[in-house]
Amino acid sequence: MATLRDIRRRIRAVQSTQKITRAMKLVAAAKLRRAQERIVAARPYATKMSELLGTPAFLASTDRHPLLARREGGRRQIVIITADKGLCGAFNANVLRRSLEFIRQTEEVRLTLVVVGRKARDHYRRRPWTIKSEMVGFFDRLAYSHAVELSTRLIQDYLAEETDEVYLIYNEFRSVAVQRVVRKQLLPIAAAPAVADATAVDYLYEPSADSILADLLPRHIRTQVYRALMESLAAEYGARMTAMEAATKNAAEMIELLTIQYNKARQERITKELLDIVGGAEALRQSAGA
Repeated sequence: MATLRDIRRRIRAVQSTQKITRAMKLVAAAKLRRAQERIVAARPYATKMSELLGTPAFLASTDRHPLLARREGGRRQIVIITADKGLCGAFNANVLRRSLEFIRQTEEVRLTLVVVGRKARDHYRRRPWTIKSEMVGFFDRLAYSHAVELSTRLIQDYLAEETDEVYLIYNEFRSVAVQRVVRKQLLPIAAAPAVADATAVDYLYEPSADSILADLLPRHIRTQVYRALMESLAAEYGARMTAMEAATKNAAEMIELLTIQYNKARQERITKELLDIVGGAEALRQSAGA
């Protein structure tokens, strides 16, 4: 049976852990507000650009730009975006599980991986698939330049015909408590979902279609990569805030249970001591009467 000293030690340990989890929750909440503002501001631009470049008018003439070219080579590149840190619930596990499912569905193709975040890098280092490149340790200072660096690598591989398809897998921020794993085709640019009663639209290009696409398509790729990174960052903070809130609550419940256990043990010890005193006094009285 645990002694009073052991129970007090456990209570202090849980209290120390509770202080850490409460502080981590507050830090995640503060960072989440900034990350949420950034992603809410970036979504309309990224969504509208994706809709525009996914229209049949753009996709009809794939010879206008190499990034529109569709190839049947069977070479696929998957960009897996996780966090650099843990303590955020099932945030990383959900992305890794979804990516493994997608990889195993496409075993017949030649596959390379681009891992973003330490959790993805450490996970796939121990597995047989080829890691083409990795990016770690930048989420705390995430900037547009990181999206440019990553998208430039993806574009170069696609233009060099080292890969025929590029997919993104990441967590999309829905709310503080909800993150949704998304798999999105980045290259070649996929057609936008059809809209009922939509009329076909063609465009007049000024100065020319080639010059506009040469500027717009790489910009689109950079924007979608930047959005994926920001979505993942906001979702990470939301998941960590939720996980630390639950951990703080669990610590409070454990402290309450340990306190009850301590009080019971203390009461049992006091009762035992009182019984010893009463028994000793009774023995002395009996010996004195004899």
